[in-house]
Amino acid sequence: MATEYGHGYGREQGRPSGTGHRPHRLPAALRAPVEARSRREFGYVLLSLPIATVLFSWTVTMVSLGAGLLVTFLGVPVLAAALASCRGFGSLERARARGLLRLEVAEPEPLRMSKPGALAWMGAVLKSGASWRSLLYALLQFPWAMFSFSVAVTFWTFGWAMLTYPLWFWVFPMYAGQGGLQLYGDQHHSVYLDNPFEIAVTALVGLLFTLATPWLIRALTTVDGLMVRGLLGPSPLSARVVELEWDRGVVVDTAAADLRRIERDLHDGAQARLVGLAMDLGLAKEKLREDPQTAARMVEEAHGEVKTALQELRDLARGIHPAVLTDRGLDAALSSVASRCTVPVKVTADLRARPAAAIEGIAYFTVSELLQNISKHSRARSASVDVWQAEDRLMLQVMDDGVGGADASRGSGLAGLAGRLDAVDGVLVVDSPAGGPTRVIAELPWRT
Repeated sequence: MATEYGHGYGREQGRPSGTGHRPHRLPAALRAPVEARSRREFGYVLLSLPIATVLFSWTVTMVSLGAGLLVTFLGVPVLAAALASCRGFGSLERARARGLLRLEVAEPEPLRMSKPGALAWMGAVLKSGASWRSLLYALLQFPWAMFSFSVAVTFWTFGWAMLTYPLWFWVFPMYAGQGGLQLYGDQHHSVYLDNPFEIAVTALVGLLFTLATPWLIRALTTVDGLMVRGLLGPSPLSARVVELEWDRGVVVDTAAADLRRIERDLHDGAQARLVGLAMDLGLAKEKLREDPQTAARMVEEAHGEVKTALQELRDLARGIHPAVLTDRGLDAALSSVASRCTVPVKVTADLRARPAAAIEGIAYFTVSELLQNISKHSRARSASVDVWQAEDRLMLQVMDDGVGGADASRGSGLAGLAGRLDAVDGVLVVDSPAGGPTRVIAELPWRT
């Protein structure tokens, strides 16, 4: 099998893939105050307070009004409108996080309406978990936005003001024959920042605050990102349901494809041979009295066809679920399939127990397909199969010294294998540089 796999890093932070990238000469700590990322994150914090104020005021007003009117039917549409508006604000917040924080958050689960109509819509909004999470975001973001705005603006202003103090301290008027910024003053004495040493220390303190502020803002926006992802994105349960639905579809499609393959192999192989065998035996029966020697030759040829048909049926059965896998386990089954490979294959298995039967079947099918493709496409001189248990995972590794250069992203049998493994929370990783060698690692759960 010309094992194919491709994985690449499509986009760096703020840099499209394919552009040149030169290493920065300045360390990250010195670049941070002037980086575009720091400006975006600071802009996000500045915008958060007015947006959070409007969102909080609107949400509290509408929810309070709706809750107060629940004694009448008017409270239901008002409350539904409040939740729907929170979902709308959530869309804007996801877009703002995407633009300024480069945070990609998927849309939450859509409304599930049993039938069209205003009442069905209100019921769907009120029953939607995403609506209530959006409401919670509107309530929590306001105090956090006030805190982050105050901290970020204070540190940013103080840092840059102190750092640039040597450029503007002289603008202060003279007080008691002194110039510069007055730190303290009463009837007895005053303290001014006006001599070169004090000015230098002030600028140094400002530099430290200026260098630390981007990292502080980054920490604040990390909390914002967690809130956006956790409250405005899809719930983990909903995402898991979608994943399970997708996995179920993959399993159904895989089973249907296997049935079609079995039907095709039976129709084009053993069935066709058996039909020809029946015709040959019928002709031999007619020739038996007239020409016994010809009839005996035809029976002998039919016997050969029977052996070939039986071998095809055995091969077909091995491809589905061989008896050796059921009786003796994965080690013996993989040794059996490796013995039929046209390339010498070394099998090493380190399994203290047997995994679940379904996992054994998928592991056998995966190795069988990989070895089959090695025989057909890799032009390898040798191959190896390693199987071991890592905690609660079954690990498979198939290697060959062939020509390599395979890429599963182009669509191949490997894509089907990856889908089959993914349906049971497994992973298929392939490393196949041009010129070889090729290494395929499959990871499966020990139990389904």
